[in-house]
Amino acid sequence: MNSRERILGRVRRALADAPAEDEPIARDYLREHGRRTVAETVELLAENLADYRAVVHRCTDEELPDVLTRLLAERGARSVLVPPGLPPRWLGAVDATRVPDRAVSTPHELDRVDSVVTGCAVAIAETGTIVLDGSPDQGRRRITLVPDHHICVVRVPDQVVSSVPQGLERLDPARPLTWISGPSATSDIELDRVEGVHGPRTLEVVLVGQGRTGAT
Repeated sequence: MNSRERILGRVRRALADAPAEDEPIARDYLREHGRRTVAETVELLAENLADYRAVVHRCTDEELPDVLTRLLAERGARSVLVPPGLPPRWLGAVDATRVPDRAVSTPHELDRVDSVVTGCAVAIAETGTIVLDGSPDQGRRRITLVPDHHICVVRVPDQVVSSVPQGLERLDPARPLTWISGPSATSDIELDRVEGVHGPRTLEVVLVGQGRTGAT
């Protein structure tokens, strides 16, 4: 008996009592931690986003264009990358040059863009995670990974869920999913944190639908 046969034999023995493929798999695990109202879920999302060093803003739908204009101006953005399906009114008053999401754009061209504004697919409160799925208001995955500044708009409460299992129910696994928990960051062996290594250095999240305006 060679090594391959030994390994396969061990795998077969380990799977001997596994359920057949046509038997349903029990998915009775906990789907969320505790019971929260919609308002409490949104607050938890904001707290966890801020804990990951994202800057959180709140506004109404009517206020959104002014908020985006202000955030881009405060950033000093001279160019902003725009997904093809982003509502035109969102950036209607922005002076920055609009850069379309194009398949032919090179990494160097994307790196020269100051900011990118997108929508999102779902936001998960318990983990402070924003998920993008490449929909028209989010564009290609790379446009949110190369520019140094990302503004993500989340519609509250429609796009907010409590937990990862609830979020997965809303997502299509065949789509290119990007899971974002705060700005890009990594640490070396001495635990020195460095931001912007493999994604935006600054993440700003705008929660649209709340009655008050401000930053967290």
